[in-house]
Amino acid sequence: MNNITLSSKPHYPILDGLRGVAAIIVVTFHLAEPLGTGHLDIIVNHGYLAVDFFFLLSGFVIGYAYDDRWPKMTFGIFFRLRVERLQPLVILGMTLGAIGFYFTDSTLWPLIHTVPIWRMLLVMLIGYTILPIPLSMDIRGWQEMHPLNSVGWSLFFEYIANILYGLWIRKFSNTALSVLVAISAIALAQLAISYGDVSGGWTLNTEQVRIGLTRTMYPFFAGLLLSRVAKPTHIKHAFLLCSILVAAALYMPRIGGAEHLWRNGLYESFCIIILFPLIVYLGASGVVQTQAERKICRFLGDISYPLYLVHYPLVYFYVAWISNNKGVTVAQAWPYALAILVGAIILAYIALKWYDEPVRRWLRSKRQTI
Repeated sequence: MNNITLSSKPHYPILDGLRGVAAIIVVTFHLAEPLGTGHLDIIVNHGYLAVDFFFLLSGFVIGYAYDDRWPKMTFGIFFRLRVERLQPLVILGMTLGAIGFYFTDSTLWPLIHTVPIWRMLLVMLIGYTILPIPLSMDIRGWQEMHPLNSVGWSLFFEYIANILYGLWIRKFSNTALSVLVAISAIALAQLAISYGDVSGGWTLNTEQVRIGLTRTMYPFFAGLLLSRVAKPTHIKHAFLLCSILVAAALYMPRIGGAEHLWRNGLYESFCIIILFPLIVYLGASGVVQTQAERKICRFLGDISYPLYLVHYPLVYFYVAWISNNKGVTVAQAWPYALAILVGAIILAYIALKWYDEPVRRWLRSKRQTI
């Protein structure tokens, strides 16, 4: 490819800001998770739905950014652009996870110090590709695709959705895409209602891969469809309204308890299938009211992806501390949790400015000289 120049389009600043809001809630979910005994009593109970919200945002943005560029663009160009955007922080996140691996002494991971360095480095190198490791290579004991940085599983499915879009689904008419989205919505609702939630997708086995694909297909391609058919209006105070809706959905306590799991599944189906597309539509229609609001949205959007990729290596230390001090209460844990949250945001900003942006500028310069 010679001097590839793809015309840039205006961003949706409110959608950028909402991505940052959801990323911060993900961190609070991971900080609250070890204080619960299971899905039923986690304080940030539906925080994992932020991943489904990310998938929907991603589908919307991909459709908006690329749908009309295909006459000038091959799949190879598209995939390279996606790799340039996603992989630098994947590599950083896996590296941070590897650096911290042997320092997380915990009763949860008693075998960590028996793992040879070469094996850990091999897992890290595979993690750089975002390809999942088989269960036989699990070095932490949580049966994760990426035991050095747990959140890598969602990037694996993000790539699958991007590849499906670039090779095939981008060619769908709106009617065909609507049929795919409807079928995917039914599959998602069936999963959520039968299991009681959609939590899962991070293990390389048949059941968990099915969960991961089901969680990806509806929101990503619903976002794509929305980018094609939505006609945004002009809505004031959309950022505040949408932020409240996102926070309310993700901080909602568990519904139905152990006796009525289907009720919680119904709630999650409603959030992913109806509420999240509505929030994205409102956000795309929103008008930034002040310069301060614009700066907030930009900052939140800028740190959202770095925060998602770098926070979990810090969370491992926090989880180890909780496991080594049985009976830690919320009152005792919150100062440490707040420190991790603030530290993760600072680390994300540093990663953005000192690593991600320079690396992506370099990759763009190399691409334009090919």
